[in-house]
Amino acid sequence: MFAQRVAGTSVLGGPLLPCSVAPITGFFRDGCCNTGPEDHGSHTVCVELTAEFLAFSRSVGNDLSTPRPEYGFPGLAPGARWCLCAPRWEEARRSGCAPPVLLEATHISALEHCSLEDLHAHALDDEE
Repeated sequence: MFAQRVAGTSVLGGPLLPCSVAPITGFFRDGCCNTGPEDHGSHTVCVELTAEFLAFSRSVGNDLSTPRPEYGFPGLAPGARWCLCAPRWEEARRSGCAPPVLLEATHISALEHCSLEDLHAHALDDEE
């Protein structure tokens, strides 16, 4: 039996918008930063990757740049959008290299690990 995903609401309180389908992202590989009980990493923050963040991620043991064809992973480049683990985004923020966030595509569950104020401070789509 498959677990139900917690889907549908962004950190702004509206519908969760897609993050990326090229490359396909999300814990469920549905293009959205949806989550559920089996998503222990909380892949809920939609970001636009930067070279600085990719280097940081590699330095802490998560190389997102190198293709891993055996897992169907193309490797990521600066400018790609990706559903990032909320705790990793927060770690990067505290280290001064958090990538920019798309608030409307960031799942409300990210607020369990990140503050809305910090997400707004790094928002690409913050027009308020």
